[in-house]
Amino acid sequence: SQAAWCELPSRVLLVLTSQRGVQMYEADGSTMVFWHALDVPEQPAAHSVFARGIAAAGGRFICVGEPGAVARVVVPGWPGPADPPDPTGTSFGAVLVFDIPPKGTNVTLSEVLEQHRDPITDIAAEQGQAPDGAGDLVTADDSGTLCLWSTGEEFTLLGKIPGSGSSCSSVVLWNGTVAAGYGNGQIRLWEAGSGRIRAQVSAHARWIYALDLAPLTGKLLSGAEDSFVHVWKLGRNPDTDDIEIQHCHAECVTDTQVCGARFCDPAGDTFAVTGYDLSEILCYGPA
Repeated sequence: SQAAWCELPSRVLLVLTSQRGVQMYEADGSTMVFWHALDVPEQPAAHSVFARGIAAAGGRFICVGEPGAVARVVVPGWPGPADPPDPTGTSFGAVLVFDIPPKGTNVTLSEVLEQHRDPITDIAAEQGQAPDGAGDLVTADDSGTLCLWSTGEEFTLLGKIPGSGSSCSSVVLWNGTVAAGYGNGQIRLWEAGSGRIRAQVSAHARWIYALDLAPLTGKLLSGAEDSFVHVWKLGRNPDTDDIEIQHCHAECVTDTQVCGARFCDPAGDTFAVTGYDLSEILCYGPA
């Protein structure tokens, strides 16, 4: 369901999540370092079990969203490869915290964060310089709830931003600013320290499936099932210190419901896009 390179000071691991479990490989995929199996329900046709959300945090940890086993529901026109999770499901979402050694395979499950009451949808770690008192990890769930954490020997919950009826499908964290994309097409910006909302943009006409951040420039990439990919610029007003967002660029991927979008470089000069039922990865760069 998801794949990500997790960069730690001592090593880089490729982490995969699926309906069966969490796999960690050396960066080139040559050697499996660790395998964590997920509990599969006795009636797989009636429930959807999945792991979602991957982030390296705290210099030595990799955080992965534990599954939410929720009843399947048929939604006409749903574009994905499987039915979407039913928001009325009873299972909660947890975050697994794995302690990664500098080398070798002695990966351990050091902590389980249990603050969400809905399946985890995404996890993001600070990619810039967090202000004093701000969290350096954010977790999101299917109800739109965000949890802000401070990492360390033990993870500390700093605050919780309640959901507003729309799933938070993707989230990023940069310089103390949380950018979250929602199922209603909105992007909302929050203070990671106080949890206060600072900006809200009706960015897309349909569900946002991907957000990505270029840490060197603060560019934000959003992709949605309305076939559009937008590039934004995050920043702070030097006079008021308010968080600001500026639209920079738009691309329409014709007849494609975008489900993946990522920058290809830290400055955000190039990005790659793909969509449902699309066997290609489209790359965009400067003219």
